[in-house]
Amino acid sequence: MTYGEIKAKIAPLWSAWGAKSWPSLRREGFRYQPILDRGDPGLTQVLMLMGPGTIGLAATQVNNFVNTLLATSEGTGAVSWLTYAFRLMYLPIGLFGVSIGTALLPAVSRHAAADDAAGIRETLSRGLAMMLIVNVPATLGLIVLAPPIVRVLFERGHFLPADTAATAAAVRLYAVGLVGYSAARIASPAFYALGRSRVPVLVSVGTIALNVALSVTLVRAMGFLGLALGTSIAALANGAALVWFLWQRLDGAEGRGLTVVLGKVTCAAAAMAFAALVVDRVMNTLVPGDALPAQVARLAASIGVALTVLGMTAKLLRIVEFDEMLALLRVRVQKLLNG
Repeated sequence: MTYGEIKAKIAPLWSAWGAKSWPSLRREGFRYQPILDRGDPGLTQVLMLMGPGTIGLAATQVNNFVNTLLATSEGTGAVSWLTYAFRLMYLPIGLFGVSIGTALLPAVSRHAAADDAAGIRETLSRGLAMMLIVNVPATLGLIVLAPPIVRVLFERGHFLPADTAATAAAVRLYAVGLVGYSAARIASPAFYALGRSRVPVLVSVGTIALNVALSVTLVRAMGFLGLALGTSIAALANGAALVWFLWQRLDGAEGRGLTVVLGKVTCAAAAMAFAALVVDRVMNTLVPGDALPAQVARLAASIGVALTVLGMTAKLLRIVEFDEMLALLRVRVQKLLNG
């Protein structure tokens, strides 16, 4: 049975029963039989995009693997410190960078199918602006609050204060590349929608080579921290290169608008980071002690005040994208609450 015959048989059932369960289809006599048609043009296109797509998004994982190998020569604990730090840094990317990229891909694909370069530019610019709204504050927040965050999450049992200090230092250096990681997650899928899958592959290979060169050089000067810094520099280069090539492909960019957003967000994030630093020091005086409840209280107060200052500053600077991001978050939270 061909795909067209299967589709023709399912369509009326889907319409009549409103996409009911698989048993309903079986009662009507439908039997699924997997068919692999190697000559199908759609399958060929998917396979041609899948290979380059995997390589194009693999730079982060490969670089992390290289760092792990190099860290084994940096003494006891270096691999663990880098692993914990990378996981903590990668949380904003998983929550927002990947989510924004995934949400933008269908819209970019529709504009690409219609050969609407202006629509693609507008969609990607909006996605990159929303990424900056999240990741610039996240970068400064991790830099300022890395020690208390690591302490609350990990410092117990065999994880000692010295481990906290080392992991927090790695978090700060990894955080430098946060914008680059997220920019790559948004820009790379756009190339596949445009049918230009070779570009992210070549950029990814170049990024891996750059990361290896930087890591080998910096690890000699800075120890295991040089691995984190080298990875962040490579991530920034990766994201910048992908965005630049993408704008070249689209014959123009919303660069001025993104520059304005970046400037405003940086100011708001700087105010947020300063507030977090002040509150953290004040709370260490008001709520001293190493007990976990005291640590959580201090960290919660610092983050709460920091987010409040970020929101107020964003309002004063009239960052429209900040309001859009809050609206999206409210919708997602509402969906989660409603099941």
